[in-house]
Amino acid sequence: MNLFKKQEEHYWRNFFTRAGLVIATVAIIVWFLPHNEGRQFQYDIGKPWMYGSFIAKFDFPIYKTDETIQNEKDSLLKKFQPYYNYDSQIEKENIGKFLNDFKDGIPGLPKTYTSIIANRLHLLYQSGIMNTPEYNSIYRDSAKMIRVVIGKQAQSTVINRIFSTLAAYEQLFLDEKLSNGRMILQRCNLNNYIEPNLIYDRNKSETEKNDLLSGIPLASGMVLSGQKIIDRGEIISNYDYRVLNSYEKEMKRRSATQDELSMTITGQLIFVFILVTLFTLYLILFRRDYFDKTRNILILYSLITIFPILTSLMIKHNFLSVYIIPFVLVPIFVRVFQDSRTAFVTHVTMILICAAAVRYQYEFIIVQLAAGMMAVYSLKELSNKLQILKTALLTTIVSIMVYFALDLMQSNEVMKMDHSMYTYFVINGIFLLLANPLLYLIEKSFGFISDVTLIELSNTNKGILRKLRDVAPGTFQHSIMVGNLAAEIANKIGAKSLFVRTGALYHDIGKITNPTFFAENQSSANPHEEMGYKESAQIIISHVSEGMKIAEQINLPSIVKDFIVTHHGTGIVRYFYIKYKNEHPDEDVDLSDFQYPGPNPFTREQAILMMADTIDAALQALPEYKEENITDLVNKLIDGQVEQGFFKECPITFRDIAQAKQVLIEKLKSIYQTRISYPELTQPRQNSEKPETQIESKNSQDIESKPNALEQDNGKNSIENNHAKQTDHIL
Repeated sequence: MNLFKKQEEHYWRNFFTRAGLVIATVAIIVWFLPHNEGRQFQYDIGKPWMYGSFIAKFDFPIYKTDETIQNEKDSLLKKFQPYYNYDSQIEKENIGKFLNDFKDGIPGLPKTYTSIIANRLHLLYQSGIMNTPEYNSIYRDSAKMIRVVIGKQAQSTVINRIFSTLAAYEQLFLDEKLSNGRMILQRCNLNNYIEPNLIYDRNKSETEKNDLLSGIPLASGMVLSGQKIIDRGEIISNYDYRVLNSYEKEMKRRSATQDELSMTITGQLIFVFILVTLFTLYLILFRRDYFDKTRNILILYSLITIFPILTSLMIKHNFLSVYIIPFVLVPIFVRVFQDSRTAFVTHVTMILICAAAVRYQYEFIIVQLAAGMMAVYSLKELSNKLQILKTALLTTIVSIMVYFALDLMQSNEVMKMDHSMYTYFVINGIFLLLANPLLYLIEKSFGFISDVTLIELSNTNKGILRKLRDVAPGTFQHSIMVGNLAAEIANKIGAKSLFVRTGALYHDIGKITNPTFFAENQSSANPHEEMGYKESAQIIISHVSEGMKIAEQINLPSIVKDFIVTHHGTGIVRYFYIKYKNEHPDEDVDLSDFQYPGPNPFTREQAILMMADTIDAALQALPEYKEENITDLVNKLIDGQVEQGFFKECPITFRDIAQAKQVLIEKLKSIYQTRISYPELTQPRQNSEKPETQIESKNSQDIESKPNALEQDNGKNSIENNHAKQTDHIL
């Protein structure tokens, strides 16, 4: 009852988690989609009008473009005269301060210098002194006028008749009467007596500026009710574009803006929700294994969220063209880490959502779908990083050709086509080259692994695989054999052959630590003969934990490390267990002393590796490689694994298991097939020598040279002989 309750709780927890993910995806996308454009039609200059004949339903003005209005504003602002208040009190304070500081005269100069300087300061203040930075910003145009307010009167003055604080200080020394005492005067810090007396009047200036700009007319003509604006197929000119924009502005002004916004958001919510729900249903119905794994749904929903956000931001800020966004990265990523059908469905969903934000949805959808299809087709198998370059080139060519074809269908003259669009497609193709570093980033972030990485990991000439080849050659050859068998099974049942082959190469790397304790690496004495059964069992079991330690040291991807811990599952080292049990019949044996830590396989590829690993090791114990022996061995061992429940936690079917057995039998028959015996030559004489017969041999295996009997984990029986404790794969 408790188990049923836990399963029910787990089901509802997953259900609400996935439902929350769908709702969050829809909410985020709709939040970023453009809401306030209010455009009823999609159109642009130089493009044909794709709708029916458009006739004005009411009178409306033809508004000027923003650029035209801004140019008129700039023209008026050049003539604008800012207001400055003249403060006479500043002159009195500073000249009075100067006369007080030098009432006894300037040391080293005649007393007349004091009155001369005071008079010069008076003339400067009368002309007007402004703050230096403020003066410099206005003086760029020497003909610039300002209004100086003295009392209640405002007088226009040319800026070059006024002094900045710096210019006023320099002006003091231009007087010939002061030139002789220039050195002494410079030590008097006369700049302390120069202060701006023209103060900017912000309120009055801003008011005057706003009044001036408000006089600019926003319209330059009228469209009367019933007047035809444009007909279907006509090329939209600059004037037509202004008229259409003016119509939509007037519609927005006349309508209830809040109601219109609410309707837009509601429509977007329904549209995006339907598409995301359909995508979710696809995963539930056809890719349940993806839907049940967090990392898979995270990357899928992230991709269909990120690109609509980028599209919306570019549309809102009118930045370049959405065609520079590398939408094809979506099918590339999904194809590399999952499968082609899911890649195409994800791409279609994402493109349709993006179409809610862009102009010319028809054109956008067609171009992007064609590019996405080419990306999926060109990445049937990613075996090297140069394939990304090939995909980028092909998708760029397809995008350009499809867009050109659409242009030909809509325009009669090639020269009038928008050739700038092809530049965007080229930029898009360049951005697609980011796929390589992004693939690496996704591998590290989500725990995926690409075919390129698997191929690099499968290189047996470097790293830990080279060490395995040198230190434990028997284990290395066993791993190669298991990889080949497992890959054949994977190809037959539609699993990932490259993935399982790579896992097979690494599944026994823990044997590097104690290679001579495993039968395939023994050439003479068997060290288990001097050890107890429990101790031997623990050494055999430890190759799993040792393998995980090595995998951690070399940063092996987690999904490859899973092969190390699952290839024996929770099976037992049966040889030592049975030997110990037979010698201690009355003892209650602790099974954990002879049991692998597990877990059992939880993917089809791990189950395939367990089967191939079991069969390859058990073959070494066969006395003769006859067809019936091989068939009986394969059926007995794999059926035993099924009965013991090793495959209950992975999505492998009985049909897959049946096909796996058939592949193993056929492959092993071809590998271990017996050669035919040559016929005897009949001798006519009675005392002829005894005919020689061809000694049967096996393809790369000599039965007589195998004194050691290996027993595979997961329930197979060993055949004892002189080396009774050979335990390479004993459970």
